[in-house]
Amino acid sequence: MYYFTALALTLNEPEEGVAPTDSRRRPDQRLMEDGRWDEANSEKQRLEEKQRSARREREREAASQRASGHSEEAVDEDSFVDHSMKSAPHDSHRALWFESCEDQTTGEQVHIYKGGYWETKELGTWEGCPDIF
Repeated sequence: MYYFTALALTLNEPEEGVAPTDSRRRPDQRLMEDGRWDEANSEKQRLEEKQRSARREREREAASQRASGHSEEAVDEDSFVDHSMKSAPHDSHRALWFESCEDQTTGEQVHIYKGGYWETKELGTWEGCPDIF
């Protein structure tokens, strides 16, 4: 098929034990690979709208929390115009192995590894494959 090698043809095949976020689990991609283009496009549109909706909800919630700190008035969707909140970190997320700080040279927000992850991992093995590191 299209002069692909056997390896190239099987790279995207679904397999057990992959992360839930692995792109091979995307229903739109599976439909596309099965040649069901119209269904794949509809599914992709549905998934994208679901993501947009979840993002709007998070932005609304962040704006509401921020507004309640400044006043007791609720913030509705139409009054949300602060676009800086789109990239603001959410308070519910706490990094385990990194800490956020300001770079002394650039003034940008950076994340510094604070240890604890690799020190607990057995180096030299990765899912049964010795000496990959």
